[in-house]
Amino acid sequence: MAKVGIFLVTVALIIGMVGCFRFSPFCDLTIASTTGGSVTTPGEGTSIYVRGAMINLVAKAEEGYHFVNWTGDVDTIGNVNAAITTITMDNDYSITANFVSNIVQVAAGYHHTVGVKADGTVVAVGYNSSGQCNVGNWTSIVQVAAGEFHTVGLSSNVTAVAVGYNSSGQCDVGNWTDITQVAAADSCTVGLKADGTVVAVGLNDSGQCNVGNWTDITQVAAGDAHTVGISSDGTIVAVGLNDYGQCDVDDWTDITQVAAGYYHTVGVSSNGSVVAVGYNSSGQCNVGNWTDINQVAAGLNHTVGLKSNGTVVAVGLNDYGQCNVSNWTGIVQVAAGLHHTVGLKNDGTVVAVGLNDSGQCNVGDW
Repeated sequence: MAKVGIFLVTVALIIGMVGCFRFSPFCDLTIASTTGGSVTTPGEGTSIYVRGAMINLVAKAEEGYHFVNWTGDVDTIGNVNAAITTITMDNDYSITANFVSNIVQVAAGYHHTVGVKADGTVVAVGYNSSGQCNVGNWTSIVQVAAGEFHTVGLSSNVTAVAVGYNSSGQCDVGNWTDITQVAAADSCTVGLKADGTVVAVGLNDSGQCNVGNWTDITQVAAGDAHTVGISSDGTIVAVGLNDYGQCDVDDWTDITQVAAGYYHTVGVSSNGSVVAVGYNSSGQCNVGNWTDINQVAAGLNHTVGLKSNGTVVAVGLNDYGQCNVSNWTGIVQVAAGLHHTVGLKNDGTVVAVGLNDSGQCNVGDW
């Protein structure tokens, strides 16, 4: 009788080793992960569990990455989008924990959005009529800028790359060196050099590229047809189209960051207050009551401000919901496109609101 019992147990174990066949009480769970993290509970590889058992799953991201979702045999996973969840062993299952590199900077063009990942690669969504989203082969990128139909990237070796529409030479940045920041407008690209001088290529019909005599500049911004720079003493210089007074910044002082919209200019003072000049048809320059602002972004007819507590404010045209940012929290950077707004969160994920006709707001899986 004892031999029969041992035989039956042995058979059960053998059946368990080959999975949940027929009436086996055991099932196999195979777990893997992509680059950027691991499954710490119950661990990776193949394990055997009693049929019907609920197994805890814990996926942990490495620095510079975040968990995205579980894929594979996920029918009995409690929440496929949660790093900490459970799986019920009703059958043999094979699952994968997916991680992606964090986004560290975002830029918004007319109808496209670009993000720099922590690993130096770049992603882009939205309108791609001129190849402005063809950034999949870029590497070692530390900052990006998005124009109307072109995208510019700053490499870690302080050179620049560009893709997209090049009708006016706005992508001719291949010979630039010693660049520390790039900005992109309609058909103009601007580069700030390490020595505080500025270079520009592209359309210059309004003098927006006339920056050759600028010195001691610490940050640049490019609007539709005007270019703005912050001097090291906190004063502002501007060139280009000024039909709405968007270049009337001579009296600004103590500015720490500047943004150029299509026909307006916005600046953040060291005390967290904000100033704006230019076209104000939709109230996009009504920022006089803003306080505690760390960064601003300017779109066509709207202005966005990032507060020191990670919340966001916006004024101006809101016909596409581009100003619906009052519920955002944990934001560390904002960007404004033609009719959309993008926010980078402190966990490396990205949110976006506004016009999405070309998928420029489809940033949820970054």
